[in-house]
Amino acid sequence: MRAHIMVVEDEQHLGVGIKYNLEAEGYRVSLVEDGPAALKLIDHSPQSIDLVILDLMLPGMSGYTVCQRIRDAGLGLPVLMLSARTLPEDRTRGFDVGANQYMSKPFELDEMLSRVKNLLLTSQHASATGPPAKAGNLSGASHAPVPMQAQKVDAIEFGQVAVDFRTYQVRVAGKPVRMTPKELRLLRYFVENPERVISRSELLVHVWEVSGNVQTRAVDQFIARLRKMIEPSPAEPVHLLTLRDAGYRFVLHPETEETNDAPKDASDTDAGRPE
Repeated sequence: MRAHIMVVEDEQHLGVGIKYNLEAEGYRVSLVEDGPAALKLIDHSPQSIDLVILDLMLPGMSGYTVCQRIRDAGLGLPVLMLSARTLPEDRTRGFDVGANQYMSKPFELDEMLSRVKNLLLTSQHASATGPPAKAGNLSGASHAPVPMQAQKVDAIEFGQVAVDFRTYQVRVAGKPVRMTPKELRLLRYFVENPERVISRSELLVHVWEVSGNVQTRAVDQFIARLRKMIEPSPAEPVHLLTLRDAGYRFVLHPETEETNDAPKDASDTDAGRPE
């Protein structure tokens, strides 16, 4: 069965062009021009859509809002966000609301088609293998390992941090702190897997729900942002430690004398943004 792609683009010439080229590749394509129409189509038949190509600047409702509504509804279909905006904060916001990939306009057609193909393959593999925890059964060292069964944690306190994952409430030193859903999901994964070395590829599979082979700085950037919120001294973390060439380890209750002896690398800074 041909994959069904929904293109949400208000620039008619661009939307028609994308639709034409996707159909030439053998995909089934639905083209809509605004956010409410996109959400209505998804709501009517959510299981029939395999991928969304979503423009950011839409009339009445931004692509950010559309993507957030899709994720709030619990739908995991891949979203490729398109935008003429090129600032790092625009990319970051796109990933925060749940976009899988982000492309800046103007873009090369071959690159867009390649990203579409890869997103569809990743989504199909995830569906075929069941829950994300089974993704590591594939052969090859580059895939994320299957973690041990973690105990579900709904609320926790450590250091000066208090988190209720059910209500999305976070307090640090008694003051409320705003975390995005993705930041909370990442923190929860660490909290539910304490003291264990967790690789970047494992985080991509189980938190981002994409292939562990994806080349992205998203993990490093999110780690840096978490440290700014939960660590007494982000430059000298005691809870979220880096192990060079291995990954990260979350320490729930560090000893008073414990320090982070892991060498610092570029992933511990805010340099660069996720691609």
